[in-house]
Amino acid sequence: MHAKACTQLHRWLPAIRALGKKVGVSLNPATPLDAIEFVLEDVDMVLLMTVNPGFGGQAFIPAVLRKIEKLRAEADRRGLDLDIEVDGGIKADNIDVSARAGANVFVSGSGIFAEKDYKTIIARMRQRALDA
Repeated sequence: MHAKACTQLHRWLPAIRALGKKVGVSLNPATPLDAIEFVLEDVDMVLLMTVNPGFGGQAFIPAVLRKIEKLRAEADRRGLDLDIEVDGGIKADNIDVSARAGANVFVSGSGIFAEKDYKTIIARMRQRALDA
């Protein structure tokens, strides 16, 4: 669920978990991490959008790397087993910087589907993320 779309995260996240589901919160590039600071222990994953939502094929916003680093550092400081997902402009030439920053779940649309050989590009992206 998008943090800005729900004004009562502290109420809805536990309700979702009570249904036996994993819980995730997403943030747009300009939404600060403090929007989820108070619920970080209640989530399994945070999705950091690396483009502004709206359409595919947008360029990765490098400024989000600082947000990934800060979130990973905070999760580690709190001892949380938190997945950090990135979505938007993820391609073979930038997946490694996202992984080094602390992301461990990656969404790529045009980074894969714009290529002719999906299997090869996915393998290359996976290896670049693992090598980071």
